[in-house]
Amino acid sequence: MASSEPVNVERDPIQVNGTPRKPRILLAASGSVAAIKFSNLCHCFSEWAEVKAVATQASLHFIDRVSLPKDVVLYTDEDEWSSWKKIGDSVLHIELRRWADIMVIAPLSANTLGKIAGGLCDNLLTCIVRAWDYSKPFFVAPSMNTLMWNNPFTERHLMSIDELGISLIPPVTKRLACGDYGNGAMAEPSLIYSTVRLFLESRAQQGGSNIQ
Repeated sequence: MASSEPVNVERDPIQVNGTPRKPRILLAASGSVAAIKFSNLCHCFSEWAEVKAVATQASLHFIDRVSLPKDVVLYTDEDEWSSWKKIGDSVLHIELRRWADIMVIAPLSANTLGKIAGGLCDNLLTCIVRAWDYSKPFFVAPSMNTLMWNNPFTERHLMSIDELGISLIPPVTKRLACGDYGNGAMAEPSLIYSTVRLFLESRAQQGGSNIQ
């Protein structure tokens, strides 16, 4: 499966609460074969932003940790409570939610989509989503088989997350990893990156970049 090259363009830092700094992007991957592109996605964003990453257990089957940018920390379910010893210690899913200006789940699997739509939070990723401050931007890029994408449950789940304020980066039509041809492939990392970047920079130009 081909992956796009990271975009490498000079950019000015955005204004966040009146102070110029790089945006903080929390990238997350769930269990889809498109997670093989997660490293490339991290490289795209790390050229422009501070990046932290979260991976579900299933997505780790596809992610090449060695190819991740050197400055990007990848958090997994094992990290959730490893540093917690007593009341008052930090809780990872809360700390990551506080740190991030924007969250992006790419790929978003059918399973994780269903969990988010139903309010379930049984791993680090879905706990972050359940604790998310929806005044901050949140994007998802689904990836699944065409029949899974066309399943009536998917439409219902997409409507539910839309009501939360989560923005959809739609899948594309191509030959899928399973061999089928149809809609359901994750958008390319370069498109996901440019979509998020343009959203944030457009909002900054309109004077609406009061990211907490």
